[in-house]
Amino acid sequence: MERNDTWLHFLRKHGWILPILVLLGSGCTEEESIPDVSGIEVPVQIRRFEQDLFAIDTSQVAARMEALEAKYPEFAPLFFREILGAYDPMLAPDGPEPYIRGFLTHPAVRKLYDTTRIVFADFEPLAREFEQAFKFYKYYFPDRRVPDVTTFISEYTLAAFIYGDNSLAVGLDFFLGADYPYQRYNPGNPNFSRYLVRSFNKDHLVMKTLQPLVADMLGPVPGNRLIDYMIHNGKKLYIMDRLLPFKPDTVIFEYPPHQLQWCFDNERDMWAFFTSEDLLYSTDYMKWRKMVEYSPNSPGMPPEAPGRTANFIGWRIVQAYMQRHPETTLEELISLRDAQAILDGSRYKPRR
Repeated sequence: MERNDTWLHFLRKHGWILPILVLLGSGCTEEESIPDVSGIEVPVQIRRFEQDLFAIDTSQVAARMEALEAKYPEFAPLFFREILGAYDPMLAPDGPEPYIRGFLTHPAVRKLYDTTRIVFADFEPLAREFEQAFKFYKYYFPDRRVPDVTTFISEYTLAAFIYGDNSLAVGLDFFLGADYPYQRYNPGNPNFSRYLVRSFNKDHLVMKTLQPLVADMLGPVPGNRLIDYMIHNGKKLYIMDRLLPFKPDTVIFEYPPHQLQWCFDNERDMWAFFTSEDLLYSTDYMKWRKMVEYSPNSPGMPPEAPGRTANFIGWRIVQAYMQRHPETTLEELISLRDAQAILDGSRYKPRR
């Protein structure tokens, strides 16, 4: 049965018609005020590792590597060993120095670096975005260390990660714009599918840099049922919106406007689909994987439905819970590991 037919069969079985709603100005913070953080001072440290790396005199790689590791004592060894693999005898049989020299002088890598220099010639707007996000981070998590940020390029290896004591790293080569020819340089890579590449831009850079931070705070999914993933990922979206309250919903959810609107318009029927089809407590990950992972669609739903629809519903449940329990802090929300308790406490009723 085709996906659209499955959805229509489900609706007919329950006697429902898809609602056609127009949500004017719908936003993540529609029922919640944004705190004033203007008086909060945070140290914002953004280090441009790729600039220091490509400033190396390739005739003095060994000495310059030592200098880089002194300036970046945590990041540089991680970059050279884990990201580049310069100390892996299978990748670098002649040792790290020739391998790194080859990386720095390779025409495609040099062109990539030159492109990042053009795209990110003025990093100040992004620095201000990070500062704003870190102010909200300090407001909601006063006892946690405010992150620092290190930029790098790796020829499309990693977009962002967390390391050390709450330090963040962001690969600028993953944010060169949707029109950048990623597939030409790395053909067949599923990470460069069209539905993913559309968010590879500066508008999404701060949010995607913060994703590993939020994921690290939450830890692993506390269960193997859909409801566990749904609430866990809903928490991620809820916290991300608190850290970036002025970012458009389309950035937070990584949906184009028409797909986000579809989720709002069809919230009731998505929830009914999950419950009636016995998916909420299913442990068959492959059955609902595309509803919680990046995917162009959600199986069983109309073609207009994006992937990660369960995460959207999870966010709505978490939002409902926090509205019913306004005394709950974000730290307390993170500590709530029982998805069923959050669902019950939310008294979630989807939009009609």
